[in-house]
Amino acid sequence: MADRTPLPTPDAPATYAFHEHANREVWTWSAAVAIAAELRRELIVQPRARLLLSGGQTPAPVYRALSQAPLAWERVDVGLVDERWLLPDDPDSNAHLVHREFLRDHAAAAHFEPMTQPGRHLEGAVATANAHARREAGVAVFGMGEDGHTASLFPGMADAERLLASSRDYVAVDAHGCPGAQQWPRRISLTPRGMARIAHRLLLIQGARKRAVFEQALASGDRTRWPVLATLESTYGTPLDVHWCA
Repeated sequence: MADRTPLPTPDAPATYAFHEHANREVWTWSAAVAIAAELRRELIVQPRARLLLSGGQTPAPVYRALSQAPLAWERVDVGLVDERWLLPDDPDSNAHLVHREFLRDHAAAAHFEPMTQPGRHLEGAVATANAHARREAGVAVFGMGEDGHTASLFPGMADAERLLASSRDYVAVDAHGCPGAQQWPRRISLTPRGMARIAHRLLLIQGARKRAVFEQALASGDRTRWPVLATLESTYGTPLDVHWCA
């Protein structure tokens, strides 16, 4: 059973709820059901819903489970939290992962918004991402690296303070020198401002190491060193839902 009690922090308000799951299968289905429930509520009150997904292997089983949900997927627009500067059909792109793991079964009917296209320059791709973001996403799924990064916001990235304070939803990121970016330093990322405009935010993490990193970030409160803290912010006052299993 999930534990909804927030982790203790020195002085921060309860801006998140921590859901501890017994094993990875329970974690997978609990997260998928939570996302589907939020989308279903969105579709009751408006003609279309918008969902943002992250890359990485951690959320892949959740995406496969979510794709089986009996929703009106033809009324759901799916975008990305961030993207490497790669074409959508590149096996290392986040778009490719979403196509492979999520746009299948019932969810194959959803409308996908890739960030990159052949012949488009980086600035144009960022402008398109910000145009899509004019319609707020109702739900977003985030991951976290062991360095505390989320989306494509990395500790030590160039011009970090300006990017983290940006008034735009998406920005171009130069992550040269950031180990977590691996061989893909050029990226497009959702900003803290963009994250805060999403009412329902889920952070999917696994393992003792990542739980310790999350706790360390909370204790520090330093968003520049621990960009994952940006997911706590909300203009709606809604908590971040953290789903964790060992």
